[in-house]
Amino acid sequence: STQAKTLFPYTTLFRSDELAMIHTVDFFPPVVDDPYMYGQIAAANALSDVYAMGGVPKLALNVVAFPNCLGPEVLEQILRGGADKVMEAGAVLAGGHTINDKEPKYGLCVTGYVHPDKMWKNYGAEEGDILILTKPLGCGILNTAIKAEMASQEEIERVQKIMAKLNKYAAEIASKYTIHSCTDVTGFSLAGHSLEMAKGSRKTLVIQSEKLPIIEGVEEYAQMGLIPEGAYRNRDFAGDEVRSEIKELWMEDLVFDPQTSGGLLLAVPAEEADALAEELAGMDIFGGVIGYVTELQDKAVVFE
Repeated sequence: STQAKTLFPYTTLFRSDELAMIHTVDFFPPVVDDPYMYGQIAAANALSDVYAMGGVPKLALNVVAFPNCLGPEVLEQILRGGADKVMEAGAVLAGGHTINDKEPKYGLCVTGYVHPDKMWKNYGAEEGDILILTKPLGCGILNTAIKAEMASQEEIERVQKIMAKLNKYAAEIASKYTIHSCTDVTGFSLAGHSLEMAKGSRKTLVIQSEKLPIIEGVEEYAQMGLIPEGAYRNRDFAGDEVRSEIKELWMEDLVFDPQTSGGLLLAVPAEEADALAEELAGMDIFGGVIGYVTELQDKAVVFE
């Protein structure tokens, strides 16, 4: 039986017993200088919301703000980068909308499908679950180093590859296992998105800092104080609901570092976690097991 539920005056969600529709939109200013790579990263980031719900992207529309001072060849490269990522995702790019603006901005409005009984939610983590993060952390710090013209070409290429990596591949592997909860780790940082999952699940997420996967080079720049402004906003947002027992200041900054097109944070039953982590480790980019879920404690998230 097909149902239609009105969420807002101009938005309707359609769902049947076999199919549910996911709608999402995301866009942001350039995080890299290369317009083609910028398009890839922005598209991968927008598509990620569908993968974080266990869905498959099917249709995408470009969302573009572009200044007159930049030539059409720059816009062409941005759009080509996005189109290539949409094609890699197996979805269809069906146009979009462009406006004039002082600063370039690009992203996608994405429609995806998921079976209603197989939808991943950003709540529902259970006591005893193991936490797995599918990409390493630190792209916000590295991007700050890049803006300061301090990063090497190797470091630039490494972080761009991570940001442009679709979460499609991790989601396809994870779909073979029991996923109690999932969210993608993006601008609100590992701390912020963990807090969202913990509060929604009414559990405490314990994250073991010694197990955190970190992009090579991040520690050095973080110790130098190259911390993006968003990290301090994320720390303020978390407030006193997060307890940190981390002794190194740079590591504490890292867990609040805003990620661009970050990985999936998965809460998985303990008996399935090793097999899932082993299979994910076969990818060219992978994070690792980072913690576990306990009954609700005095804080929603604890960094050990």
